[in-house]
Amino acid sequence: MNTIKSQDPAIFDLLQKETIRQNDNLELIASENFASKAVMETNGCTLTNKYAEGYPGKRYYGGCEYADVIEDLARERAKKLYRADWVNVQPHSGASANAAVYLAVMKPGETLLGFDLAHGGHLTHGSPVNFSGIYFKPEFYGVDEHTGLLDYDNIRDKAKKVQPKLISIGASAYSRDYDYETFRAIADEVGALLWMDMAHTAGLIATGNLNDPLPHTHVATTTTHKTLRGPRGGMILVGKDGPNTLGVVAVKSGRTKNWSELFDSAVFPGTQGGPLMHVVAAKAVAYQEALEPEFKEYQTQVQANAKALANRFLELGYTIVSNGTDNHLILVDLRNKNITGKVAEEALDQAAITVNKNMVPFDTESPFITSGIRIGTPAMTTRGFKENEFIEIANLIDKVIQKPESETNHKAVAKRVKEMCDQYPLY
Repeated sequence: MNTIKSQDPAIFDLLQKETIRQNDNLELIASENFASKAVMETNGCTLTNKYAEGYPGKRYYGGCEYADVIEDLARERAKKLYRADWVNVQPHSGASANAAVYLAVMKPGETLLGFDLAHGGHLTHGSPVNFSGIYFKPEFYGVDEHTGLLDYDNIRDKAKKVQPKLISIGASAYSRDYDYETFRAIADEVGALLWMDMAHTAGLIATGNLNDPLPHTHVATTTTHKTLRGPRGGMILVGKDGPNTLGVVAVKSGRTKNWSELFDSAVFPGTQGGPLMHVVAAKAVAYQEALEPEFKEYQTQVQANAKALANRFLELGYTIVSNGTDNHLILVDLRNKNITGKVAEEALDQAAITVNKNMVPFDTESPFITSGIRIGTPAMTTRGFKENEFIEIANLIDKVIQKPESETNHKAVAKRVKEMCDQYPLY
């Protein structure tokens, strides 16, 4: 950092402050994690200087001999990690990976059936403000109002009614696992393709802590930086490759193209130019870390911490959507506490606890206010927190929510947060 300090002190100062913020706060945003030093060092390597449009062995630039080996290594590690026939490690983000899937299998105006954003879904699954809801016809399924769980009979009925071309699974605020076999049966009944966006749960799926979607879906996408704990980026995976069922053929030979060929073409040249090779290299490092036995232990602790957190909130009288969790997050419905998600988020921020306000199913508040907060365990589990620490975290959050306007209270909680963080340094 000495070069940055001397060349650009303004940026250096801000980076130092951000590092202190991360070190001294409880990071509970479910989509965030702390990458290893090896991942971060690789992310800042000399490959930042290299253009490598195309794929290994088929580049549009010279000087790619090492880039080719690195990308091949990343692909092989990812395939091993997910027991997949094929992967593409070039997408710049999860949204980029999702865009490539749409380009490969959908035409403008065709129907998509996705998880309702208001019930825990994601923008790229058909939100009207996102390209997926602008260029395609979105239809939605959601959770049962009383249980907070997906109702597969209702999903089947909705699919039969709207006859989607593509059914998407995956969410940003759903705390339960999925029945992929039933989803595939529904897709087959209506002649739809099935896609899993496993951005939030990719790490838990890799280690077998959650059900594996790849044997059942036509395609899966993910980010690489959440529970997978890699650099910020995306990836596309196919569990079992083979001829596509859309009738897409090679122009010259008339051969039916494989699914992998469709998705490769949709990434480059379809939606991206040159890959970020420094990020691809960092992904390779993260995949190798995820193949180690310790990563399985980590994911098991992530789940255990989330369950401990949920149980403590229930003991404190809070409403947890779906009444618990199977994965790395919980969604807390604050309506019985007479506080909005926005007020809770801002009060907790003053107490050095970072969460995000979040819509809860059947919320009557706007997305800018919300009735809930989303809390995740991956980041602080990376630092070494276990069940007892997360039980105390629930107690601290409750203390802030009881007196959201008390600066004295905020300072007392922040002091305890600093003590906890000092016991488990970030780097």
